[in-house]
Amino acid sequence: MPEKTISYDPDWQQKYDEMIATAEEALAVVQPGQRVFVGTGCAQPEALVHALVARSNQLRDTEIVHLLTIGQAPYAEKELVSHFSVNSFFIANNVRDIIQEGMGDYTPIFLSDIPRLFSSGRLPLDVALIQVTPPDERGLCSFGVSVDIVKSATENARVVIAQVNPQMPRTLGDSMIHIYDMDYLVPVDMPVIEVPPPEPSPTTREIGEYVAALVEDGATIELGIGEIPQAVLEFLKGKKDLGIHTEMFTDAIIDMIEHGVITGERKTLDRNKIVASFCFGTRRLYDYIDNNPVFSFNPTEYVNDPFVIAQQNKMVAINVALEVDLTGQVCADSLGQRFYSGIGGQLDFNRGAARSQGGKAIIAMPSTARGGTVSRIVCHLSPGAGVVTTRGDVHYVVTEYGVAYLHGKSVQERALALMSIAHPKFRERLLRQAIEAKYVRADLADFSNKIVVGPKDIRTTFLLDDGTLLSVRAVHPTDEPRVRELFYSLSQESLYTRFMSRMKWVPRKQMQEFVYIDHRTEVSIVATIPESDGEDIVAMGGYYLDPRTNRAEVAFVVRDDFQNRHIGGFLLKHLTRLALRNGIAGFTAEVLDVNKSMQSVFQNCGLKVRSRLRQGVYSYDLDFE
Repeated sequence: MPEKTISYDPDWQQKYDEMIATAEEALAVVQPGQRVFVGTGCAQPEALVHALVARSNQLRDTEIVHLLTIGQAPYAEKELVSHFSVNSFFIANNVRDIIQEGMGDYTPIFLSDIPRLFSSGRLPLDVALIQVTPPDERGLCSFGVSVDIVKSATENARVVIAQVNPQMPRTLGDSMIHIYDMDYLVPVDMPVIEVPPPEPSPTTREIGEYVAALVEDGATIELGIGEIPQAVLEFLKGKKDLGIHTEMFTDAIIDMIEHGVITGERKTLDRNKIVASFCFGTRRLYDYIDNNPVFSFNPTEYVNDPFVIAQQNKMVAINVALEVDLTGQVCADSLGQRFYSGIGGQLDFNRGAARSQGGKAIIAMPSTARGGTVSRIVCHLSPGAGVVTTRGDVHYVVTEYGVAYLHGKSVQERALALMSIAHPKFRERLLRQAIEAKYVRADLADFSNKIVVGPKDIRTTFLLDDGTLLSVRAVHPTDEPRVRELFYSLSQESLYTRFMSRMKWVPRKQMQEFVYIDHRTEVSIVATIPESDGEDIVAMGGYYLDPRTNRAEVAFVVRDDFQNRHIGGFLLKHLTRLALRNGIAGFTAEVLDVNKSMQSVFQNCGLKVRSRLRQGVYSYDLDFE
């Protein structure tokens, strides 16, 4: 990368000499009992913080207010609790212990609402400690890597003390403050705090792959705090014209821009701009965003405004959770009664994305915690756990075992969907608890080992002659209502040829046997078309293995208005590939002699076919070799 020219006035210290002070001189203005704001994230003004703590013996009952700080928090030591009390809007590692021990405070609040706390006077600030770039020729300094709530805090504090650092990247957007809007300037020349991107675990990568599959070309995405949202980027490399409107991002974004995945071409607002309020990263990222017009840093009252977010078409919000109960309540800020992180921007973006045209609100998490000893999907939230996203707000929940869509679903459908993406060793217990809680019917107890999501590599597509694209996937436990609709849409002739008997309805138990399968000895796939309320199942096929013969009985059903369009033949070929992969020797099938179309499917399947007619029924043997 070529060496950059400086973007600030090299003579700024001479021009504003009367405002310059050492950290010790500037911090002398702080008085006992005052409320002091500390800048966010990697922009935490460490020199000012250490100078403040050095005066601890003179500063009793001083309240420290901040969002999320990454550097050291020397004011959060037990021996200083009579001097400094911590009040955090989001709990980071550096203050977690003191807050969980009851010696500090946590204020739960939406990120979009914090600026109004300051501007309304409900939380007045006496002093703001911030970090900025040196001023340019017009006297404008940039807040650098953290604009978020820092801009509002600066505008509303009685005294503003700025750590002025030439190593802070000059970010563009609504990210500037004039030199005369600050009271003390403390020159430093020190590295900005760096946060190297974590190496995704295998579990995190699996979650990232599932989430990425939900992101369409032209979507605008938000990446919440945590390893999972950043891991999603790895799996977006095949996407086109993605946009970014997010509260934060990391180094991972650079490769996506340089690969042409992120262009912002289709954004509704801020087209061609990457909009954020802060970032965590390394020097590589800081150099990349420095004076880069592609990036637009803005305060949270804009970035996190649900009404702004909702205006982006195909807005996808990706956030994380600590625990989700079977009704869909999401806990993201506490472990039981112990506060752990914060509300942050989760609900801001969740609600905004949910109201976006074509938007998706996604909650992602590993299925287990504590080394796999506890399930994060639970029947009831832990005692004291706080609900960040309500059961009415939740849409998608993703673990390494798949995707559950909950919005508009009944409690039973939600419970079954979430059980299917829980860790397998906890599913039976969850089903038992759900039955006891009356969330699901007692007759589902027989299927405790079959509430699973099918392998994702079963997915494929089939294009019909008229241009209709069918999506083919494994059947899901929550498909029971759609499968029921499929069967009740069939004509009496189709029911007769499928079940070889005259029937006006399909027993519930038989319907459940189509849906609740183990995806090992039984495989069931559905072909769907999108509808405004989700998707309609237009065809279904599957096989059941007889382990004594290593052959599987195969069968299909296709909705009447989709028959004679080669769907049965395609499903047979797809099931053949799956069976071959599972080491199965061949298929068997029973077909009525009047069912000429299905006979044609088997006779023309390209396999070695043997058949015999007996009492009006053809028995087929299909060999894979």
